[in-house]
Amino acid sequence: MVMKAMKIALGAALILAAMPRTNLVAAEPVLNAAQLVEVAVEVNPQIKSARARWAAAVHSIRQNYAPADPTFSYQNIDSPTNGFSEASLHSLQLSQALQFPGKALLQADQAKQAAEVARLTYEAMIRDVRAQTETAYYQALLDGALGDLQGTIVDNLRQVLNVTQVAYSANQVTQTDFISAEYDLAVARQQQQQLRTAETNDETTIDQLLDRRPQEPLNLDRKLDFRPLTVSLDSLIDRAIAVRQEILEAALAQTSSQTALRLARLEYAPDYTLGFVFDNYLLASAAPSPNRLQDYGFTISFNLPLFFWIKQNEDVKRANYNLDAAREDLNSIRNQTAAIVTTLYRNAQVAEQTARLYRDSLVPLAQQDFRVALVAYQSGKIDFVTLASAIRRSSDSRVAYLQAVNQFLATRIALEQAIGGPLEK
Repeated sequence: MVMKAMKIALGAALILAAMPRTNLVAAEPVLNAAQLVEVAVEVNPQIKSARARWAAAVHSIRQNYAPADPTFSYQNIDSPTNGFSEASLHSLQLSQALQFPGKALLQADQAKQAAEVARLTYEAMIRDVRAQTETAYYQALLDGALGDLQGTIVDNLRQVLNVTQVAYSANQVTQTDFISAEYDLAVARQQQQQLRTAETNDETTIDQLLDRRPQEPLNLDRKLDFRPLTVSLDSLIDRAIAVRQEILEAALAQTSSQTALRLARLEYAPDYTLGFVFDNYLLASAAPSPNRLQDYGFTISFNLPLFFWIKQNEDVKRANYNLDAAREDLNSIRNQTAAIVTTLYRNAQVAEQTARLYRDSLVPLAQQDFRVALVAYQSGKIDFVTLASAIRRSSDSRVAYLQAVNQFLATRIALEQAIGGPLEK
């Protein structure tokens, strides 16, 4: 009777472990990964900040076409009193500083490139927040599934403890079996508490990404989207080089360095200032002649690059070196991206193969091993330690399957992050 009760209890535990996880509280709408990402893109503060910086950069382009503000001056000259009254001359001057033609266009080009970098930074922030949201979502699903499985194991071990207690009381088994079952139950309960805490922390991370307060309820879709990779490695590398935001930013940095080099060379061309002067003589003796109490004048001034050998030359050399650095940075990030994509692609393939191995072979084998061990223990052919090992292999195989699926999903997300966009076009 003891062995029969134990067999029924463990069989019921296995059935419960195979049942899907249900959410008893359905007040919130059920959200999957795509819906969480959509909400995060709209409300995440980091994305909003990047979007505002992009808008600010766009509004800094047109001002480069405008020259510097003109300067107006008024002079009250030759006053014998206090400098404000009885002056001999009132002089009005208007001056306008102008750059050498072409500099403003290049500066506007640099502002456009900076705005484009801000746009790419905004897109990269969306990409990163998407990856963080999906990672937290699938981690919550993993910890929830592990918690459910651990709950089943706790129920399983509780019934095993009851069975061994009854069997020990009837002198059918040794005290070691009862102590071992009690120890395994205590460890399983602690692991269940840890997994439930991890699941709660995962949901808190999702709340943070969605700009919500911690501990706000979330009703997550618990279905794992386990889709294998169907694209080739070479196509992923080509797409990453074409669309990854960091590569595009490095290419823009190279273009901006080329523009900076042209601006440095234009430092040899002088900037100039145009001026207009109007003099009104209040004292005839101070005027050029008694009949000319008013006169007009025109001025032009420009800078002379006399010290080009320690200023302009050094600016050009520095711009050349910056251009060389930008080119090397672009080549480096391209090579780095290809290496990251290759590594993640291999890891994703291994994780996928591992998950399929556990799902199609190892989990069924472990369950079969448990059933055989249960029958053998019932007939007295094996001891409790061997049965406990079979139970542990059955649970460990399911845990390993869930972890392999989660590893595949995490690697897939990292691969999309490295590429700069979704795997499927």
